[in-house]
Amino acid sequence: MKKTIITVVGKDTVGIIAKVCTYLAENRINILDISQTIVQGYFNMMMVVDTLESKKQHGDMADELEELGSQIGVIIKCQKEEIFDKMHRI
Repeated sequence: MKKTIITVVGKDTVGIIAKVCTYLAENRINILDISQTIVQGYFNMMMVVDTLESKKQHGDMADELEELGSQIGVIIKCQKEEIFDKMHRI
């Protein structure tokens, strides 16, 4: 398993989850866990995904998700699990 953390933040609009999940499904990226909230009109989602079956390189996936976010008006970031863990260690 190759875990990646994806975060999506921005003003809430219809279809954010659908568009992100469509990208993931088309690239054989499996969602392991997902959490999303909307606070005063702002959307926040965090996903843990498995990229083992995907043919995409991490950098390409990150760039494409960032571009998708730009198209739908949100910020999408993704980090490899080991980097995320090291950045958030207390």
